[in-house]
Amino acid sequence: MTRTHRNSSLAGGNLGNRRVSRGLAAGAALLLAALTTAPAVAAQPATAGHAAEPTPAVAATARAEQERGTLLSIAPLGKQNRAEVIAQAKESGLESGTARHGVASYRLTYRTITPQGRPTTASGLLALPVGTDRHHLPPVVHAHGTLAYRGYAPSVAEGPDRAVSVLYASAGRAAVAPDYLGLGTSPGRHPYMDARSSASASLDMLRAARSAAPKLGAGLDRKVSITGFSQGGQVAMALARELDAGADPRSRLGMLAPVGGPFDLDGSELPGMFDGRVDPQSAVFYISFFLTSQNRLHLHPLYNHPGEVFRAPYADYIEDLFDGSHPAEDIAGKLPGRLEDLLTDTWYKKLQHPSGALLEALRANDRTCDWTPGRGVRITLYTATGDRDVPIADSQSCARELAQHGATPKIVDQGADADHSTSFFRSVPYIARSLPVAR
Repeated sequence: MTRTHRNSSLAGGNLGNRRVSRGLAAGAALLLAALTTAPAVAAQPATAGHAAEPTPAVAATARAEQERGTLLSIAPLGKQNRAEVIAQAKESGLESGTARHGVASYRLTYRTITPQGRPTTASGLLALPVGTDRHHLPPVVHAHGTLAYRGYAPSVAEGPDRAVSVLYASAGRAAVAPDYLGLGTSPGRHPYMDARSSASASLDMLRAARSAAPKLGAGLDRKVSITGFSQGGQVAMALARELDAGADPRSRLGMLAPVGGPFDLDGSELPGMFDGRVDPQSAVFYISFFLTSQNRLHLHPLYNHPGEVFRAPYADYIEDLFDGSHPAEDIAGKLPGRLEDLLTDTWYKKLQHPSGALLEALRANDRTCDWTPGRGVRITLYTATGDRDVPIADSQSCARELAQHGATPKIVDQGADADHSTSFFRSVPYIARSLPVAR
């Protein structure tokens, strides 16, 4: 298989290369582990007769919160007629039966916040149907899987993430695909597995899309559908929780359909890396990405020097591999095939018995299914018995947790013969047919 972008966009960065893609998608699993909270910044002390004044840092953080979702630019990416939409879907391995219209695609740049609450910018894809009434388009958010390379994000490159967004739009919807922080044109490194910032950047992309739509002769309905694959499955769950809690008064959650989401890191995903349920090469990639990212994000770093965690020679360069400039297939070639060859003895044991900041990070990610969906919210969890990136137990655990809150989620198992990427391709037709369309 050629390692083109087409094969590197979904599920961890390499859909075509089953080996790397399987590996890359579990990172999905490692998903959300960043529970960083905005660090406290002291205000200037008050003096007699004078109220305390906020520091510049506090003022900047407050301003950033107010400006979240502000649209900065709209860049046309081109138009496709229906035949071209169908051809693109087939080229990406997607069923194209729901394609009805041509599609115009745009890259949006907007204001959002970092995991620490500071101002930054991010980008994302907005796809709109052409040749039909666009004044009341149902929005659908597609959250992509693990990407180590910023150039594979949906708004900056062709690939399955863009293809599926275009396919959803072609049926008569507004498809919104956030790139996430540190990917696409967003500055800095991607805060991998940080649920809060992934959800906030996605929410702000939805806000920017609502602002962009009228400028493009379209309008978005209030009810929002959310889907996503692998890491994006976890992002979808986190975003749904925010919307259902009223994070944006212009949006209301209608349908949630994540695929292969890593919802139980502590109870399923991490143990699966040691008992054989997760592919060894996948485990190496995701652990590497997860630990190096979390070490930057945590208020209490996981380690002081890479050599504490990673064996030589990997400790010398592993953090640089995940700076956003290296495709996943290249990264995989620079890492060993087994966790015991990657990690020091201390950390190999620590991952089997997490404690301290590591355990806190895992458990924070495992709270994304701990909420009470509103009445009328439809939830379907797509997964596969044969998935060796994100075991089916992750979705089963999520379903149990949601059920404890009175929800009635449905689980769709794509079979023992479906690996991580296959579970996505088999699920898309079901999702595409169940999403609302403009009437």
